[in-house]
Amino acid sequence: MLTIYTKPKGCFGCTKTKQLFTAAGVPFHEVDITTNEEAFLYVTEELGYSQAPVVVFDKDGTENHWSGLNPGKIDQVIAIVTSGN
Repeated sequence: MLTIYTKPKGCFGCTKTKQLFTAAGVPFHEVDITTNEEAFLYVTEELGYSQAPVVVFDKDGTENHWSGLNPGKIDQVIAIVTSGN
């Protein structure tokens, strides 16, 4: 499962991250941290991030996450999802 925690207004990294996953045909769940307090607390308090987007990729019980626009990590997730591994 892929979840992208975003700020919808004025967040270039959020928009670009979503565009890259969409272009690759990788489905994701988007959560707006400006309207969802529980999600905001999760990314700031539990994960320790202060920059959107925060991407959380969970596969086979292993969670990988990062903050900000990170094309290298996005490519890794796309490769995993599209290869079926």
